[in-house]
Amino acid sequence: MSTPSVHYPWYKKEDTDAFFALFQNNIANFVIIAISMLGMGFPAEIVFGQVLPGAAVAVMAGNFYYAWSAARLARKENRADVTALSYGISTPVMFVFLFGVLLPAKNLTGDAELAWKVAVAASFISGLIEAAISLIGGWVQRRLPRAAMLGAVAGVALTFIAGEMLFKTLEIPVIGLLVLAITIVGLVARVSMPFRLPASLFAIVIGTVLAYLIGAADSGKFSDAFTHLGFYPLLPNLAWYEGLGLLFTTLLALMTVILPITLYNAIETMNNVEAMSAAGDSYSVRECQAVDGLGTSLGALFGGVFPTTVYIATVGSKWMGAGRGYSLLNGAVYILATMFGLIAFIAALIPVAVVAPILVFVGMSMIATAFNSNHARYYPAVALAMLPYFANYLMTRFNRGAPEVVEGISSAIGALGQGAMFSAILLGAMCVTVIDRQFRQATVFALVAAGMAFVGLMHAPKLAWYAAPDFVHGYLLMALFFAWYAWRGVEPAAPERVTSAD
Repeated sequence: MSTPSVHYPWYKKEDTDAFFALFQNNIANFVIIAISMLGMGFPAEIVFGQVLPGAAVAVMAGNFYYAWSAARLARKENRADVTALSYGISTPVMFVFLFGVLLPAKNLTGDAELAWKVAVAASFISGLIEAAISLIGGWVQRRLPRAAMLGAVAGVALTFIAGEMLFKTLEIPVIGLLVLAITIVGLVARVSMPFRLPASLFAIVIGTVLAYLIGAADSGKFSDAFTHLGFYPLLPNLAWYEGLGLLFTTLLALMTVILPITLYNAIETMNNVEAMSAAGDSYSVRECQAVDGLGTSLGALFGGVFPTTVYIATVGSKWMGAGRGYSLLNGAVYILATMFGLIAFIAALIPVAVVAPILVFVGMSMIATAFNSNHARYYPAVALAMLPYFANYLMTRFNRGAPEVVEGISSAIGALGQGAMFSAILLGAMCVTVIDRQFRQATVFALVAAGMAFVGLMHAPKLAWYAAPDFVHGYLLMALFFAWYAWRGVEPAAPERVTSAD
């Protein structure tokens, strides 16, 4: 007798909580893009008429695809608790494209429109490269320990998500602490809210109303937001093709930025898919990297200039009990918001301190997953893999404004912060393999780290030969030390980590 298939709903109450968390992630990036590009001198018609609609097309396509992918997984495994992967613009990659591609292109060309076209071409090429990397994505995932990958994700969660959002929460304590309490009660303890409203919706409504009642919301910013309302049609263009000529001639040096950040983006996707596998939903890394790459290229066809990825916050959506509805709603809302210029309006309406506690929860859930999905013997490896992002946080947040202060704390902060994703994974992988007494594998990871430091993918501000010599020598010494134990033939420990299938 066949088992009856379960009903996988298009939308459920828990999707509302996940939608607001994902919506805040994406809207923060969209607003940063708009403010930064306008500040660089890019005209509003390019920012609101090309860049944001192009990004919205990529976000819509990716979220719709991952909602379909979740339904496919639900049918395959005959269960209704599958959560769709979150999708959007990678925040670290966004900053690299803003200040490592767009700004240099504008400074070198002196023409905002030409610089935008070069950045569109860069995004298009980046997407194709990531799609190509997907051919080996599953192979790489199977050879990297879960503790190393999830430790790197937890490092981002601790610093840039939970940590920074807690700072934002407490900038207005009267509002932030109340919303944090609602978040803990509703999302952590899973206690019902009044009128059975989703916890995140209840938190945002209460927090926003309170902000305006006590005068904590910026009403001037709210009125300014109306100036960007209008109609911005979603139309493909040839900006990517027109920018290719400059990208591969005069501005070829930008490829030294594009190549490593694309590799970073592919690894970020792999880590986040692995985190979802640990949480119970196994998706194909190869497929996700291909979708992310093609989504990036699709956005570029419509004028977008920022690569997209499976979001690091997906595990938070899983913890909230979301399905596929939040992903569908997010894609639809961003298309409408960018078509009618509502991004600035929405961002001005809701104070950051109101939504920040929800993202604190997202970060908390990601850190917890990194430990819960690994055996206790690998906790040191998870902790070690988290640490490079502490340096990366200090470097990215303070090095620009107070480099002497950062240097005074430690000269290693800048070096460890460069390429933190790579060093986090490799240090974590070395720790896992040593715990398992797999010294031959530890030697290989140390040699890979030496190679990355040699070409500047780690511990150096840019690609170059022999870019970080001290780190190259250090990793080579680590490799020799591990190789000595491998040569001695130390008996391996029984492996207890869980590996995932592609």
